[in-house]
Amino acid sequence: MAAKEIPVYLFVGQLESGKTRFIQETMEDPQFDSGDKTLLLVCEEGEEEYDPDKFGFGGVTVAYLEDKSELNKPHLEELVKKSGCGRVVVEYNGMWLIQDFADAMPDNWLIYQVLATADGTTIKTYAGDNAMRSLLLDKLRVSELLVVNRAEKVNDDASRQLIHKLVRQASRRCDIAYEFADGSVAYDDIPDPLPFDVNAPVIDIPGDCFGVWYMDCMDDMKKYDGKTVRFLAQVCQTARAGKDSFVPGRFAMTCCVQDIQFVGFPCKYSAYKQLKQRDWITVTAKVNLKFHPIYKGQTPDSTGPVLTALSVEPAQKPANDVVMFS
Repeated sequence: MAAKEIPVYLFVGQLESGKTRFIQETMEDPQFDSGDKTLLLVCEEGEEEYDPDKFGFGGVTVAYLEDKSELNKPHLEELVKKSGCGRVVVEYNGMWLIQDFADAMPDNWLIYQVLATADGTTIKTYAGDNAMRSLLLDKLRVSELLVVNRAEKVNDDASRQLIHKLVRQASRRCDIAYEFADGSVAYDDIPDPLPFDVNAPVIDIPGDCFGVWYMDCMDDMKKYDGKTVRFLAQVCQTARAGKDSFVPGRFAMTCCVQDIQFVGFPCKYSAYKQLKQRDWITVTAKVNLKFHPIYKGQTPDSTGPVLTALSVEPAQKPANDVVMFS
């Protein structure tokens, strides 16, 4: 019998960004009581400490990972066994990559929600530092909401535009909330128009907009389920694509050259072996949402866009072979 699924609430952000306070307030809310025992997994220790006596329910086990070496499947499974938990709340280390957590998760852990925090006094500084910016974007890619506390420090149009652009480089799905010292909250309402028509019979993706489409497709998959798309891509031959498949995609840059990565979708194509690695092609394909191992750790149930090629034609290398996510 398969083990019962355990929902995971993941809180991410840099050290001293307000994660501990956010989690403490969440745990003090009786409405957060699911009736299950809870494992609170703390992956970094800041100045604030938890006060379990104020939690709004019992059955909470607090466990600390003192070192990244403890972030592994056997250790996490042992913590679940000892705590008898039915759900997990994680304060994640801001210096660790999200993929590290995904690789370490027990098979029956299911990421239910990801919330990010940022400090209004430091977020602009981090956004201007390539290394810190990369770590921020890594967390924002999987987050549903970014809460910027001490929002008084970024309560101007230039700062809001900078933060909006930062978040949109990682995700078009992540909302942004600004929390002020008096407890009031303001939400980002800057519009994000798409540079292509999602209602067209064939959605033509402009050559330099592949990154925007990829991000929007991952953030709002149901929008594209059953749709037909046409786009310029490079060939990636990889066993991860699955049987009779390859991955058409593009190299995309988040913020700097060090962050360039190849992104694409698995694509069924019977003649995939005739394609050469890194060749440029124009793909017309139908999009369907399906289970695929390539999405493990990226989506809650490993379901994502899987393409079926209708046509694959040779194409010329574009002037700009690296795309952006915004």
